[in-house]
Amino acid sequence: MLTRKHESSILNLLSNRVITQLTTHEHQIKRNTVPLHNPKPHTVTFTRTTEQDSHYDHLEKMTTTELLSNINIEDKTVPNAVEKVIPHIEKLVDVIVSKLEKGGRLFYMGAGTSGRLGVVDASECPPTFGVSPETVIGIIAGGDEAIRNAVEFAEDSKNQGWEDLSSHNVSEKDVVIGIAASGTTPYVISALKKCNEKNIITGCITCNEGSPLALTAVYPIVPVVGPEFVTGSSRMKAGTAQKLILNMISTATMIKLGHIKGNKMVDMQLSNEKLVKRGTNMIMTSLNIPEKEANTLLLTYGSVRKAIHEYHAHK
Repeated sequence: MLTRKHESSILNLLSNRVITQLTTHEHQIKRNTVPLHNPKPHTVTFTRTTEQDSHYDHLEKMTTTELLSNINIEDKTVPNAVEKVIPHIEKLVDVIVSKLEKGGRLFYMGAGTSGRLGVVDASECPPTFGVSPETVIGIIAGGDEAIRNAVEFAEDSKNQGWEDLSSHNVSEKDVVIGIAASGTTPYVISALKKCNEKNIITGCITCNEGSPLALTAVYPIVPVVGPEFVTGSSRMKAGTAQKLILNMISTATMIKLGHIKGNKMVDMQLSNEKLVKRGTNMIMTSLNIPEKEANTLLLTYGSVRKAIHEYHAHK
């Protein structure tokens, strides 16, 4: 009879499967360090830490308090994992800013949870920063239907990712970030490989060091969060890490592009009463004028930035 220790060892051996990745020669080509001779290729391996056995067992026997507390304990480790990759996030943000300043666009692409997170971050940029919906674009395997419902095998296609990017006329002016917790999603990896061939800047967010995706992207971001509370449920810690990094990328990019003044969203879209009220308060504080006058300025010019600019222009 197998003991718990033996069962855990077997599960870890299964989850730590060896994945054939880029050969050494291919990796050297990607990093522009091709040797003069032609070495014999050999495989590189990696461990899927996102699929390793949970640190916890018998979850069904835990009380509600125990479940919530233990999930919280695991979640607390995520910001530390993100902190370690800030230098890599910085490099990618600076490249994105340089491309967007010249009229380029930012693409996120992924499948399942990863794809949904990219779509969420992209969709929040227009109302928050006042940019065009075409500035940051989220693409998910399986199309919009996959935002709400799982589309079977959509992530396994090696052609659809590039086809989806091509429908947006992606070019060297743009940046494409692949998002995949495992780092093994064919839909994403194949699309980034095609981008590399066409000199389109590529980045990625994955939670497994040395994964095929991490080795494909020119600017890889790899927060290693370790095993999930529920074994293999990468929507948990891995998804949280991805969301934090997406927040950092889009927010830092938009600040550097000038869409924040001081600490205020001066270009936000006035899409509801709450935001109209917030905008009115910004103008009142900035110009030291009554609420009614500030509200009139805001509704007349349509944004906090324009209202303040026009006020000064007519003084």
